[in-house]
Amino acid sequence: MGVSDNAKADPVLSNFAHEVGPSQPIAIEGKRTRWNLNGSLESGAKVLPAPSGIVEYKPEEMIVTVRAGTTVQDLNSHLASHQQRTSLPDRGGTVGGAIAVGHNDLHHLGRGPVRDAVLQLRYISSEGRVITCGGPVVKNVTGFNLHKLMVGSYGTLGLIAEATLRTNPIPSEQTWVKTTIDPKLILSILLRPSAVLWDGMATWVHLEGYLADVDAQKTALRKYGTLHEEDSAPELPACRWSLPPADLFNLDSLNIGRFVASIGVGTVWAEHPQPIRTPDKGKQLIEKRMKQQFDPENRLNPGRLVGNWT
Repeated sequence: MGVSDNAKADPVLSNFAHEVGPSQPIAIEGKRTRWNLNGSLESGAKVLPAPSGIVEYKPEEMIVTVRAGTTVQDLNSHLASHQQRTSLPDRGGTVGGAIAVGHNDLHHLGRGPVRDAVLQLRYISSEGRVITCGGPVVKNVTGFNLHKLMVGSYGTLGLIAEATLRTNPIPSEQTWVKTTIDPKLILSILLRPSAVLWDGMATWVHLEGYLADVDAQKTALRKYGTLHEEDSAPELPACRWSLPPADLFNLDSLNIGRFVASIGVGTVWAEHPQPIRTPDKGKQLIEKRMKQQFDPENRLNPGRLVGNWT
């Protein structure tokens, strides 16, 4: 998974790199659904839309190459014709935005993290070059994992132009159930629930698979409590927290207000914003050096943080 300059290989990306150029502050916009996360873009920065469109889809290999400006909804609609999907969260935004932010889907337990879905990225460097990192097949394991580094970087190290993603099958049966069974017990009972959400009193479980498998999981749960079929997940509060998974059962001490916690993951949705954590000096030093290596003139998404302390 080496790094290479492929500006001449694709005229769309070549033209996009030319628009980005080698100088002046610049940022890439999608649908702006998470535009103000991790800092605000400095005024005066040039803002460009990312190129869009599906480049190549190999359903038999379960990989798809898509340009960053394509919406996650459009991508999943295209994949659905082959009963496949990605693990990118669909919040109305674009593929590039979902990768740049790096937040995982609500069904993280079943679909896996965004970082694992990204096999290859093509991004525009601060010098205005098209850089390819990663590889389009899962078995590539050599070289630098720069494509993993770009996930959650908020466009501060490179401007994502194109991604090759791993897809996964859409299960034939999907359902939500609500119960008062201890969520920790649920994780020990079920092999791989798609999501386990807890608000301190009730637990919502998303089950996926063949009908017989889903029924078997329901039967296993009913040995420990009553189940109620639900149309959807509970309404999530507006503020997203990130905590160690073991801390999710001590939320009362944090004065967090109403919350919904993703058990086994560490994500919490709460009424109040998460307090800014004290920066680790070692982490700050690493982030500063990374930024200097990738973007010495600080022209990529100026005003946004390399790391995320909220």
